[in-house]
Amino acid sequence: MQHAVVSRDEWLKARTAFLAKEKAHTRAADALAEERRALPWIKIDKNYVFDGPNGNVSLSDLFRGRSQLFLQHFMMSPDWTEGCTGCSFMADHIEAARQHFEHHDVAFAAVSRAPITTIEAYRKRMGWGFPWVSSGANDFNFDFHVSFKPDEIASGKVRYNFELIDPPGVEDLPGVSAFYRNEKGEIFHTYSSFGRGNESVLTTYAVLDLMPKGRDETQPNPMGWVKRHDKYENDTSKSCCAVAAE
Repeated sequence: MQHAVVSRDEWLKARTAFLAKEKAHTRAADALAEERRALPWIKIDKNYVFDGPNGNVSLSDLFRGRSQLFLQHFMMSPDWTEGCTGCSFMADHIEAARQHFEHHDVAFAAVSRAPITTIEAYRKRMGWGFPWVSSGANDFNFDFHVSFKPDEIASGKVRYNFELIDPPGVEDLPGVSAFYRNEKGEIFHTYSSFGRGNESVLTTYAVLDLMPKGRDETQPNPMGWVKRHDKYENDTSKSCCAVAAE
């Protein structure tokens, strides 16, 4: 894109005019968040038991004494040895933020279908401290439509992001869900989001959106520049966006 180069006064005039649009966007986002919080809830009646590093873990246990739970449906199928690159990208952001929101009545946990031994090896490799459990022995992933059974795939359509789509070529996809636990211990599913709906927690994109080149991503794999954080080259003279995809 060709950009105009102007005087400071002209720049300030254009920037001030754009500020009005930014403020309107912020107010609209605040209103949307309030409307999101007003959505109806579903009571969780199924007793989900997960496999944790120290034994069985219930959904209630994941709250760790808090009333709210933010959960990442982390793509890691039973036969994978590494978590999904995009889910790992999200987990990096959550790991940084949770030192704050966990002091504001919000717990965090990740759930995958991979065996807990595989999950633990990858979690330790990546240096994450958050709880991460295996749902390989229950229907949690299938009930939340982030994993697909063979008969679903064979039917030609699977349910993801609240609609029927063609089978994606993998058995698991990403997402996030929110839960609330009341004083009686009852748990409610309050919200889920999938696909680009999860970008709001990716502060890397918030920074890139402020930059002159923006996200600087190309089709057909826009996130091809993203790597697991221990796979980036050490040459700090290179932009992360210039690193070739694996």
